[in-house]
Amino acid sequence: MQSLSGSSLPNSHQALLKNQHLLSGRLAVLGVASASLLPELPLSGLAMSEHAGVFGALEHHETWQASFGYEDPALAEGRYDSVVVFLPKARAELEMRLALARSLAAENARLILVGEKKEGIAGAIKQLKAVAPQATKVDSARHCQVWCAEAIEPAPGFRVQDWLNWSSIECAGVSLEIAGLPGIFSQDGLDKGTRMLLETLAEQPVRADRLLDFACGAGVIGAWTQAFQAARGMPVANVDGVDVQSQAVICARETYRRHSAAGTIFASDGLAGIDGLWPGIISNPPFHTGVKTDTSMTEQFLQDVKRHLQPGGELRLVANSFLPYEVQIKRHIGRVERLHEDGRFTVYRAFRG
Repeated sequence: MQSLSGSSLPNSHQALLKNQHLLSGRLAVLGVASASLLPELPLSGLAMSEHAGVFGALEHHETWQASFGYEDPALAEGRYDSVVVFLPKARAELEMRLALARSLAAENARLILVGEKKEGIAGAIKQLKAVAPQATKVDSARHCQVWCAEAIEPAPGFRVQDWLNWSSIECAGVSLEIAGLPGIFSQDGLDKGTRMLLETLAEQPVRADRLLDFACGAGVIGAWTQAFQAARGMPVANVDGVDVQSQAVICARETYRRHSAAGTIFASDGLAGIDGLWPGIISNPPFHTGVKTDTSMTEQFLQDVKRHLQPGGELRLVANSFLPYEVQIKRHIGRVERLHEDGRFTVYRAFRG
């Protein structure tokens, strides 16, 4: 095994390797952030990630069963003797992840929770003890805590649909019901950036019969666009969506289903796994990884988007005004204009030459 001190693995993964003596029998690992963890582990089994890119890398490890998030046929109940739960970035997601862990657990299974201090592992222990009061801390390592519960009580019957909730949004006279799951961005309502983007779509629609919503989240933009067009007696565009996160893909499909919206929701890490050309592409892209500002996903998207935008097609994008996207849009797409800005957000429009 490689030296942990020189490892590029996340701290939580290094902390698990330091405590791999806790692992026995059939193994399930939930919330994997790096596929490089798998060959370092002494056992094989099930590896789950809700990130499409990580899931794609997990699939290359033939001795492991890869699972994409919380709705995957690979999630076989009652099969695993050791279940590892990595603390999710959103604490609201931990309760759902622990429920999945208990559904996977065999009789007398061991549950191991690992998380970084800066991500709130100390506060997460109350959630752990609610389902495993016998849990104890077994190590502090790599700025993480490792907790272990012996003989956890299995809880079969996990269904991600049981964790769905619905919230109402309204913009430009159009109201929608939007699906939510723990851990999904803007679960609790319409964020200001998306609202500004929708308002520009109401005032200056993208003239296209097919659209792609990049980083579609819960499917707000696609479902709203079609509902707005239908209410105004306009031709209704087909709106496909793509997102990297399992919960977002699930929620977008549920939102589309509720509103009979037309379009396909894809799971992909950026546009690398997507084929096709669209006459219009819309996005409110993310810029956070955990608590840090991270624009790499959007920067890669802007490099790739021209290959998916028809000649003359429009890119419509909203972003925090301080982010350096205008120069990149001009470089990769063409002349760019600011449709609207309020000091905090800017909506950009560009056409492919």
